[in-house]
Amino acid sequence: MADLMKDSLNLVAVEKIATNLKYAWAAFDADGFVAAGMDGLDALELKARVLHLIAVMHAHLPADFIETADILMAAGQNWHKADDGDSFSVFAIWPLIDYVGVHGLEQPEKALDALEVLTPHFSAEFAIRPFINEHFEVTYKRLNEWVSHEDEHLRRLVSEGIRPRLPWGLQLKQFIADPVMVVTLLEQLKDDEAEYVRRSVANNLNDISKDHPELVVNICKKWLKGAPKNKRKNRDWIARHATRSLVKQGYPPVFGLLGYSEDLDIVVENLRLENEQIKMGEVLKFNFELNSNKDQKFVLDFAIHFMKSNGKMAAKMFKLKNINMKQGEKIAIEKQQWFKPISTRKYYAGQHRLEIFLNGEKYQEVYFLLEV
Repeated sequence: MADLMKDSLNLVAVEKIATNLKYAWAAFDADGFVAAGMDGLDALELKARVLHLIAVMHAHLPADFIETADILMAAGQNWHKADDGDSFSVFAIWPLIDYVGVHGLEQPEKALDALEVLTPHFSAEFAIRPFINEHFEVTYKRLNEWVSHEDEHLRRLVSEGIRPRLPWGLQLKQFIADPVMVVTLLEQLKDDEAEYVRRSVANNLNDISKDHPELVVNICKKWLKGAPKNKRKNRDWIARHATRSLVKQGYPPVFGLLGYSEDLDIVVENLRLENEQIKMGEVLKFNFELNSNKDQKFVLDFAIHFMKSNGKMAAKMFKLKNINMKQGEKIAIEKQQWFKPISTRKYYAGQHRLEIFLNGEKYQEVYFLLEV
């Protein structure tokens, strides 16, 4: 079993590729492919292994992409999935799929035919992105056909393949700027019967929210407002998953969408620090009180503005809790935050700021000093 994702593209995977390509094309030099494929493979990271195997395949397959595409599709149609208990074993077909994205750009129709056959084995979300950029009309037409395909993997490819900021994938800058054509596709997938597809729809909207937060909140409002009773639960899940980054950032308009009270009437007072000066390895302890003037539901967060190397501060939002309060109720809140070395943050000495947020709105702040 592979310990790391990169280790899934190992000798077993290379031999599996060779076996399937040999089955699809009798002239394929399986032994030569395995020898070349394993040459230097172990020293490479995951994406580099994919590219290496693509290059080796290119040297062993016909130069004519149309002919090669037929071989890849034949291999995909008869692909042997070994049940060896390794959750990464599906990665073996990845180089075949990305081969299409690298060498099929001059033949977009045939290339998209190949991706249609191959993506049920392993998502072609990376391979399709060059076609979106280079052959948009052809590819967008195919995406519109796939939204109603019987195979959920093809329907998911529509959403996942056109995500503006797909992790590890080529960014689609035109949709970062204007996602309207992406949203048109997502509209057709929002009630998909497969959770696998609906999750991709939510992830796509979450991508869009990073550049167009108001648009995503409005889309979710529209979907929830017009939801039939039997669709409401799934659309509610999409809305919550699609706005997770906005919630984390404390974007105020998102909280009403998610069922929290709007127009809060609450007093945050007596924000106190146990120590106004701390050292690395120590804990920042703080407390404050909440006084509610009506029944209300809200999200309580805090932010720390950390000193940067340039002398400026940058905020990091932290979740505290979701709270329901009754009219006249008072709650005391105590919290502590450790300042200890972590790989994702470098600390700098100087003044820092602590802020208290309710539903994304700042209510109180206090300053403290950090010694490094």
